[in-house]
Amino acid sequence: MTDTVRMANHWWWRPGWGPETRFFTFHFTFQQAHGLHRLAADYRRALADVGGLDLVPDECLHLTTQGLDHVDRVPDDELHAILAASRQRLAAIPGFDLTVHRPEITPEAIRWEAAPSGPPAAVRTALRDAIGSVWDTVPEPPDGFGPHITVAYSNADGPAAPVRAALDTVQAEPVTVHVDRVELIVLRRDRRRMYEWDTHTQLPLGG
Repeated sequence: MTDTVRMANHWWWRPGWGPETRFFTFHFTFQQAHGLHRLAADYRRALADVGGLDLVPDECLHLTTQGLDHVDRVPDDELHAILAASRQRLAAIPGFDLTVHRPEITPEAIRWEAAPSGPPAAVRTALRDAIGSVWDTVPEPPDGFGPHITVAYSNADGPAAPVRAALDTVQAEPVTVHVDRVELIVLRRDRRRMYEWDTHTQLPLGG
């Protein structure tokens, strides 16, 4: 993305969302990914003096995978059936490594594109198949999935050039993270400008 592209505020409320929203979604999370934490710290330091950004702390780093629905709209028996179907399908997908290096600038976020994209896409397909075995309609479009991890969100309109200049000061090697599970989490945004969650269920890969 060139520096002629402007940043935009990420934090508008999506339809149906507010400070009290609780939402079931499947994410990869990285609480124990210490190499990723060190890389994130390098970029947070570089971006600290750039206005209009909310820097993502280690505990909030995530890779969005597949949404489900608002917690109060998912009956317990259907949730249990979806989780059972997910476990069965994920047992056939081995754990994998993801590599991140230099983050990209998008209008609403600064984020790493995780590579290779195939394994997380396979997990998402398995989750969608599991949901479809219980529900007639699977939430979210099947196409357009690009696995990424956000290190900062934009909270204002403005030029991208200061962000690019700050990113260019970082000299860091790529980091590889091993992924052996995906989590069903209860996502919330009680703090107006940060995604946080509680883990509901950890689903291992490869049985």
